This record gives sequence, C-alpha cells and structure tokens, in this order.
Amino acid sequence: MLRSMWIAATGMESQQLNIDIISNNLANVNTVGFKKSRADFEDLLYQNMKMPGAASSPTTQVPTGIQIGQGVRPVATQKMFTVGNLQQTGNPLDLAIEGDGFFQVTTPEGNIVYTRDGAFKLNSGGDLVTSNGYLLEPSITIPSDTTAIYVSADGIVSVQQAGSSAPTTVGNIELARFLNSGGLQAVGRNLFTQTESSGVPLTSIPGQDGAGTIAQAFLEMSNVSVVEEMVNMIVAQRAYEINSKSIQTADDMLQMANNLRR
Repeated sequence: MLRSMWIAATGMESQQLNIDIISNNLANVNTVGFKKSRADFEDLLYQNMKMPGAASSPTTQVPTGIQIGQGVRPVATQKMFTVGNLQQTGNPLDLAIEGDGFFQVTTPEGNIVYTRDGAFKLNSGGDLVTSNGYLLEPSITIPSDTTAIYVSADGIVSVQQAGSSAPTTVGNIELARFLNSGGLQAVGRNLFTQTESSGVPLTSIPGQDGAGTIAQAFLEMSNVSVVEEMVNMIVAQRAYEINSKSIQTADDMLQMANNLRR
C-alpha cells in the first residue's frame, strides 16, 4: 500500500516540472526568437515478483510474470527549434533567419554565443549589437553618414551614404549551424552556448551549406502555440490530480486496514 503512495508521488513531482516548463513557454509567447521546450519522461525500475519465462512446471513457462513499476521521472527537457512566425516590422536593423542557423554574438567576456533574436541595434560607435549590447560576430560597423541600410538574403550588408550614388558594402553576416541544436545550452537573454552534445558550430554564408537566408525588416517571433500549451496544461493538471487521487485512495485503504478488529 505504501508503494503506491511513493509511485503516485513521483507522478505528481513529474507533472509539477511539466507545468513549470509549460509556464515558461507561455511566459515567453511574445519573446523574439524564443524556442519552446518539452519535458520528456521515463518509467523507473521495475520490481520483478515473478520473472517472465520462469518455469511453472517441468514442461511449461510463465508467459508474462509479475512486474511492478516504481513510478516516473523526468529524463530530459528538449528545445524545439521549429521556425516561428515572421513578423514584418519595417525596421532595417531587424533581421530574421528563414531556415536553419543562428546569429553569432560576442559577450563582454569575449565568448561567442548564439541567438535567433535578430532585433539588432546600433551602439555609440555604429556597431551592430543585440538589445544587451553584445556585438554581432563578425562585427559590422555602420558609417555615421549612412542614410539607408540594406541586408541581402545571403547576408551582405551595404549602406547608402550621403553624397554617394552607389551603395557601399560594409560587412557580411555569417550564420552558425549545429548538428544537434537540441544540445545547445540556453543561458537566458535569448542566447545559447555550445556544448559537447551540440557539436562544434558550422559557420557559413546565409543560403549555403544548409543555412537559412536573411529576411530584412522582419523578426522571428516565438514558436510557442498558446492553444497547444493550454491543452498540455490541462493534461498535466489532470495527471497531477489523478496522481493525488491515487495517494488518497492508498491512504483510505491503509486506514481501512488499520481499523480492522479481531
């Protein structure tokens, strides 16, 4: 009887984690470039009361045996890197990746991190930076006399300068791809870092070697579906509720056993 209480407790703890992940997805429904997460679970070890295939007589075997599960546990949280909807902004510094790949940015410590958030801005020196001031890698500087900025689908950045009749190329945007994007570590601020699981970054020109292309004046919105997350929340809530009912039922049965009289 006590076994069932512990089994149901693992179910409640797992569904609590599930709700935490769903809540984070919904909280970031309007976060540019956000990628939703999913919780993966696995069953725990089994107590074998009778092994399948055990001999039941000199000529027969037990067909199924008796196996009692010990509950469930979370085994992974997976980032889903499906492309979100593109929203037109009209801002020439807003860039979206149509397809696979990440923008590369440099942290103040000099580390390269990766993002799908293309809401770039200019700092005081005219460099393209993220909302937190992290420099785009490779760095691109916009001249102070620029009147218009153009970014091609293959990442060529050119500007129209005052007094000039032809655009001038000022840099090229490179994208990084990973064989296992799900192995990247999310560190907040819409940033990811490389891990042993993700593999090394494969940098290329947009539109080549499997990398996506650049869409100027667009932003990639979160890939969270509110309807899907609400359904997942209801399922998790009901699963949590039914596990709590299992604990209550086990407690009622234990109470009945305690109240037995000779």
